[in-house]
Amino acid sequence: MKLFSLLLAVCLARVTPAVLHAQQASAAPAASTTISLDEAISRARANEPGFAAAVAANRVSALDVSIARSALLPSAVYHNQYVYTQPNGSTSNGSTDHPALNGTTSAPRFIANNAVHEYASQGVVTETIGLNQITAVSRASAAAAIATAELEIARRGLVATVVGLFYGSLAADRKVDVAQRAANEASSFTTLTQQREAAREAAHADVVKAQLQQQQRERDLADAILQAQKSRLELAVLLFPDPHSPYMLTVATVPQPLATRAEVEAAATLRNPELQSALASLRASALDVTAARAAYLPDLGLNFTYGIDAEQFATRGPENVQNLGYSASATIDIPLWDWFSTAHRIRQSEILRDSARTTLSATQRRLVAQLDESYAEAVVAHDQIQSLELSVQTAAESLRLTRLRYTAGEATVFEVVDAQNSLLAIELAHEDGIVRYQTALANLQLLTGTI
Repeated sequence: MKLFSLLLAVCLARVTPAVLHAQQASAAPAASTTISLDEAISRARANEPGFAAAVAANRVSALDVSIARSALLPSAVYHNQYVYTQPNGSTSNGSTDHPALNGTTSAPRFIANNAVHEYASQGVVTETIGLNQITAVSRASAAAAIATAELEIARRGLVATVVGLFYGSLAADRKVDVAQRAANEASSFTTLTQQREAAREAAHADVVKAQLQQQQRERDLADAILQAQKSRLELAVLLFPDPHSPYMLTVATVPQPLATRAEVEAAATLRNPELQSALASLRASALDVTAARAAYLPDLGLNFTYGIDAEQFATRGPENVQNLGYSASATIDIPLWDWFSTAHRIRQSEILRDSARTTLSATQRRLVAQLDESYAEAVVAHDQIQSLELSVQTAAESLRLTRLRYTAGEATVFEVVDAQNSLLAIELAHEDGIVRYQTALANLQLLTGTI
């Protein structure tokens, strides 16, 4: 037992200052960073890859809207081309198809080409007007709204993770304090039983029972220290480039008050990203139906070309022929028959639209249920904190009185051990109750968008 106590003392001397919240102010190095919940959330947003991917998707969707709008405007290119066609050995003699070709010009072997040497240098402006292009802008806007809502969902998920790790780490540090106090109490009681045994006021069995209790408390302390280390490392992964960076957590000693039910419902209805995402998805699905139906309508294509397309790369050719000129065209293709592919695409879009409606309805019902559950959880957790604090005081007083009775020979060792166990259990429950309320409050704030 002495060897075990010595090894434990050495272990505590090495690791406890790194995890005990109560000792951080004196034991932590000067370079330690003080982290509040808001600071932890800000750091996590900069380091978490999933949130970074959501930010990138949101920015990309905003650019998609600009791209869709650009498709409604005419596009212009400067086209340059040189075409050489093998001659067929004959010469043109005033061809009516190509008046510019005279008798000294070799005829091309490919009849589709205009001349053996052909130069094209033209500015080309094209424009396509159709319902599909117009719908694409609205569809891109709906997709951008979905991406914005998904970004907010990712942000709130990240905040929920940080809140859990933040308060979990604080609770783990406080539980180390509780375990340390329980170990000190068990050690003190062991000393008391040994003194009473030496004075022949207690049996050796009391000493054995106290020693067993002390050994268990020492194991509990080692487990609490390990859990605190793990909690701090998990949080540090989100906060720092180096998870071993020293830091201290700070939080308000008085928990935030709970908002009224009416305030919570009003905020949740306006700021819930799941509901906004479902609404935007339904709008996008309805636009997909419109885009599919647009295949029944023709698109108007406009083209304007200005430049040269001649045998010489010049504005004027032989005999002062003007090479520079323009052409314009308008094209409209009317759909006649596509073997019901358009009808099937419309049906596919309608099926997906109906599914989006079902999703929206389910999201609304789930929001109502989550709001009721989260608010009820926060109310119960808030009401139980005061009760747990009173229970801690009662259990501490019970242990004090039981020890006095044992010292006077009026109580047994089992009563003292039972009082010690009761105090430890209620202290741990008190720490869990604080974390429960803080987590429930944060979840409620996430639903309302106030955090």
